[in-house]
Amino acid sequence: MITPLESLIQSLRDELQQYGEMLARLEHQQERVMTRNSADILQTSDAVQEQGRVIELTRRQREQAQRTLARFFQLPETAALADLIPLLPAPYQPLTQALVNENNQLLHRIHQRARQNHLLLNRSLELLQRFISTLCPSNTPVYTGRGGLSAGTLTPFSLYEAVG
Repeated sequence: MITPLESLIQSLRDELQQYGEMLARLEHQQERVMTRNSADILQTSDAVQEQGRVIELTRRQREQAQRTLARFFQLPETAALADLIPLLPAPYQPLTQALVNENNQLLHRIHQRARQNHLLLNRSLELLQRFISTLCPSNTPVYTGRGGLSAGTLTPFSLYEAVG
């Protein structure tokens, strides 16, 4: 029984480490947005996405360790950690519960920070779109192909059309 249990505990520790890394990356991203360091914002977004992929892999490994332990206890593979912890040897229960609690708390903080960053990034985009629309208003007269002026026929465009 120790091997499946040790595997689960190590998986929970790995998951906790990856959640900590994600929180650090989200905090770094928020700093870049708050200081309007536009050059680094795209890089931080890429780093956050990459960390999300690492977390997904780590989570799958923990879920596999959880299923293995559930099979050991002859429970359905879908058994929750809350169902497994009371079946563990008494010395391991507090450690496992603490790891589960820390993972849940960190995941909650990640969700909060991700929502904050999403709002900040959306606000930055809105401000940039307003700025661009002041540079290219839709009712500004433009020159025709023959050099004459025509009434404002420019259509407003979204930011992604303006950038790329």
